[in-house]
Amino acid sequence: MKSIYLSFLFVFIQLQTKVEASDAHNILGGRVLSDGAGVPYIAVYIKGTNTGTITDETGQFTLPYGDFDQLVLGVQGLGYKTTFIDLSQDEKEGNLDINIEPDTLLLEQVLVSGSRVGVLRFLPGSVSFINKAQLENTRPVSANEVLRNIAGVHVVEEEGAGLRANIGIRGLDPDKSRNVLMLEDGVPVALAPYGEPEMYFSPNIDRMSGVEVLKGNGSILFGPQTIGGVINYLTPDAPENPEGRLSIRGGDFGFFNSYLEYGGTWNNTGVIMNYSRKQADNFGPTRFLFHDFNTKIQTRFSPVSQMVFKLGVYDENSNATYVGLTQPMYDRGGYDDLRIAPDDELNVRRYSVSINHKYLLSPGLQLNTTAFGYTTTRNWNRQDFTYSSTASNLSGVVHGEPDGYQGSIYLRNSTGQRNRQFEVAGIEPRLQYRYDLGGFIVKTDAGVRYLYERAFEQRVNGIKPGVLSGDLINDEVRTGHAVSAYVQNNIMLSNRLSIMAGLRNENVRYEREILRMGSTDTLITNTTDVFALIPGAGINYNLTDEIGFFAGLHRGFAPPRTKDAISNEGEDLQLDAEKSWNSEIGLRLATGNLSFETAFFHMNFSNQVIPVSESSGGAGTGYVNGGKTLHYGIEASALMDIAGMLPANWKGSLSLSATYVVSEFSSDRYILQKRSLVAGLDDVYVNVKGNRTPYAPDLAINGGFQIELPAGLGLSVTGNYTGSQYTDVLNTDNVYDWIDIHEADSDYQYVQAVTNGRIGKLDSFFITNLNVWYNFSGSGLAINAGVKNITNQRYIATRRPQGIRAGMPRLITAGINYTF
Repeated sequence: MKSIYLSFLFVFIQLQTKVEASDAHNILGGRVLSDGAGVPYIAVYIKGTNTGTITDETGQFTLPYGDFDQLVLGVQGLGYKTTFIDLSQDEKEGNLDINIEPDTLLLEQVLVSGSRVGVLRFLPGSVSFINKAQLENTRPVSANEVLRNIAGVHVVEEEGAGLRANIGIRGLDPDKSRNVLMLEDGVPVALAPYGEPEMYFSPNIDRMSGVEVLKGNGSILFGPQTIGGVINYLTPDAPENPEGRLSIRGGDFGFFNSYLEYGGTWNNTGVIMNYSRKQADNFGPTRFLFHDFNTKIQTRFSPVSQMVFKLGVYDENSNATYVGLTQPMYDRGGYDDLRIAPDDELNVRRYSVSINHKYLLSPGLQLNTTAFGYTTTRNWNRQDFTYSSTASNLSGVVHGEPDGYQGSIYLRNSTGQRNRQFEVAGIEPRLQYRYDLGGFIVKTDAGVRYLYERAFEQRVNGIKPGVLSGDLINDEVRTGHAVSAYVQNNIMLSNRLSIMAGLRNENVRYEREILRMGSTDTLITNTTDVFALIPGAGINYNLTDEIGFFAGLHRGFAPPRTKDAISNEGEDLQLDAEKSWNSEIGLRLATGNLSFETAFFHMNFSNQVIPVSESSGGAGTGYVNGGKTLHYGIEASALMDIAGMLPANWKGSLSLSATYVVSEFSSDRYILQKRSLVAGLDDVYVNVKGNRTPYAPDLAINGGFQIELPAGLGLSVTGNYTGSQYTDVLNTDNVYDWIDIHEADSDYQYVQAVTNGRIGKLDSFFITNLNVWYNFSGSGLAINAGVKNITNQRYIATRRPQGIRAGMPRLITAGINYTF
């Protein structure tokens, strides 16, 4: 590393040195431009000599040169194509305007700074991008508000604040976003990306400059999950000039959000820092408070070498709980904001650091290296409860009216602390090479990624609610090492036709060490390995500059969780990874005032692991290979600029997205439906082949309208329709119907004859949001107001983890922003 740094320093000094001591006696001046704007920190040099300089903040440069009749001027910098210009004696007089082109092929498909124009032309898969202006006009309380507007994305609310992201793509189970690769600036953010990819921490949307969602073939470069897609949160770069922003916002239910950001660029180094504090007293039954501090430092060692350093600290406290309402409690009403277990408490603390270095080794050859590490502490104290009035150790606190079918909740005089700590570290060097091969332009991505993760988990049982001490019941350590290597080629057969093909391998080794189980000290250790080859291929054809077709096929892959792959007895269960073949074909259109994309998709799982965790409504232990499932459908999104239909200097847009998906079990799978109550009768299992998979609405439609007047007044209205969905594999519609069936049959107990709220169909619902704002021209001051769920529609958002969660009622907010 020392020698590399010295090399960078040498290049930096060499490029800035003016050869005053030579026989140079003329000065060449000019400006380097791209799309009409000056480009700072670009190397300008005389080819074949040591004479060179760097453009300033406006793209201007001056360069001494000797007595040459003709010379070749080189212009080179990260993110742009290297340009060589032959200058005659006459051309060396006066100022030059040198235009350079962005090297779109060397820009990341994920983790893009600046415009996406040019990148999407060559991407053989569907992609969506939410920019900073859209985020500002939406004024989202959480990322869920903006993500649900993206075609193919299904978001399930848990507490209304988006603290725990539950996101599914194209019919996949949204429980804690396990099947989606969640990134921030290209770095994983899940608790443990391989062993426990749950999103108990979600990046704060207030500090983002954009969000991109990649669902197609291009996702095979990123891992481990390549099933649903990639969601990448993008943080802002440091501004060129020092500036800051203060935002304060408050609303119903004790909601308060403050955000402070300041940054600037000095010489070759940019710094941006932000701090956020967000809280609410009664988001339904949820109270929360979190602090979020982040800093980002960008520095250029030279025009061909730059580094980005990030540091983050997140601290959250909430009364999050698993227990929810029973069906009778919800039907009766008046319980939506009830704190069933008021002593439940969740604390999340996360420290993160990452470094990304880019180095242009030669024209067309770039080395990107990312190293990162983070720790997450997730300690959760939850009071025990039961649906049985005859259970032991009852506290006397009861919610609901007894109905004989688990319709009441009985709290117990005991608590379980689920304390977990995670360590994650990784490094990934990636080479990107653009070159000519047989007359074709080829771009190759090749890299290796190593990731280490370790989880410490303890279960401590207390003898009364709210206590933080007790008996250590379970204690274990889970360790994972993963190595992934990949290569992908994008061949430009013409200016309109490109073919992409790639291959990635995943090699994961898990170890589970059980130190204590069931209050008994043990020393059970075992390991298991997972290996997979993940191919992908796609094609992109641009019929015109406005219309393009794309198609892709890739292998979907998600490794099993460590605690599922190795049993409590230390047995290697050889649990299969989730595997699928994902294909899509689509159309992309971009004209002056309309952008449109549609895709037909098909995902065929050879094995889909069905969640059995408590968060998904299961028992919390066990393992199941769910067998074959099939997901197919169509998604479409459109954005139209309607400024031409409005009075002069007005701005406006219309947006629409829709998804139709069929998600079903496609092979024989037998599930217990009724249990025998009479000796000699067998339990009855039913084949769920053809049933819809849980939490996969068949239809989702999202639309929006936005208008902004020259005076600074703006208005945005969005609407979100979510179709009906089943919550269990038996596709239970109405549990009361099954209670009637059970009461007429004395020989069997039907598993669907329960009213604990965990199963039953979710009806469709429609939510409308409104935002208005006014910018005081020239002052940096702006005010805003918003209404979420304008019609105050009451609906069931989810039946997970353990009972009904009502959707957020009408929420009115108002705020002020000051930019300085």
